[in-house]
Amino acid sequence: MCNSTDKGTATPKVLVDNARTRVTEWRFAQRGDNTGWHRHEYDYVVVPMQDGVLQIVDKNGDTTLSELKAGVPYFRKLGVEHDVRNGNDFEFAFIEVEFL
Repeated sequence: MCNSTDKGTATPKVLVDNARTRVTEWRFAQRGDNTGWHRHEYDYVVVPMQDGVLQIVDKNGDTTLSELKAGVPYFRKLGVEHDVRNGNDFEFAFIEVEFL
């Protein structure tokens, strides 16, 4: 994730970082852990590692729930601004692939 303006409580672990791609595992240990407010400067794909719910807070402060299924990816274009929060009563993780 790029251009973070707020340090969140989720734990990122960069797995691949080269001239074309960055792959990061994001872990949310408990309900409410978050990425921190950020803007994506690259197109990206998210691959959930298990079924679960994320709370997405947009730039207006509105929250939407995103129900994710293990292994089912989704794609977003650059420019997305949000904070992502764990909406589960268990640890949640996903893999984020950014196209640099």
